[in-house]
Amino acid sequence: MSRRSFHITPDLMLRAYQAGLFPMAESRRGEKMYWLDPERRGILPLDRFHLPRRLRRIVLQERFRVTADTAFSAVIAGCAEPAPGREDTWINDDIETLFVALHRQGHAHSVECWQDEELVGGLYGVKLGGAFFGESMFSRATDASKVALVHLVARLREGGFHLLDTQFVTDHLARFGAVEVARDYYRNLLAHAVATPALWLAELSPARLRGAIARFASAGI
Repeated sequence: MSRRSFHITPDLMLRAYQAGLFPMAESRRGEKMYWLDPERRGILPLDRFHLPRRLRRIVLQERFRVTADTAFSAVIAGCAEPAPGREDTWINDDIETLFVALHRQGHAHSVECWQDEELVGGLYGVKLGGAFFGESMFSRATDASKVALVHLVARLREGGFHLLDTQFVTDHLARFGAVEVARDYYRNLLAHAVATPALWLAELSPARLRGAIARFASAGI
């Protein structure tokens, strides 16, 4: 982990991701940022994504209206706000500004969940070749962030992605099949994925989505 002070630009962010690093701030209101390169890296293997049957029903019932890249700034703001059990976050103003800039350049993407016209959940991350670096998610309604994750994985699988980087593995992500891998192994996966073309699918037809979900492995109830 590096705590050296330097000016971070969107281009530097992309080069850091390609090298296996990712940035974090010390706190929501903190001014310092640093790079992380953990010895054990979290990934969610796209070919072994586990979809609980209950969540499969929720997705197919379309309880949420799901979009992509329609409210990126609102999604990262939602990820940065306090939530029960998460009184502070690592997303400060500088990180928000950098990721919004990456989004405008076409490198960062979001998935949004809506109820009526209210944004109730979502996630965002960075795309490089066939790698997607998941950054953060939030939920203001039960299962909203989980549904966003299902839609993300469907888009990544349909678009030919090879790597979904989760940075760390939480109990929440482990239920979907996330695992830890050693740094050297991760870097090999990363190099292959970044060099592989993939297509980000902001639009995914209902028929194609249902087909993608049908191919997910069922897990639990």
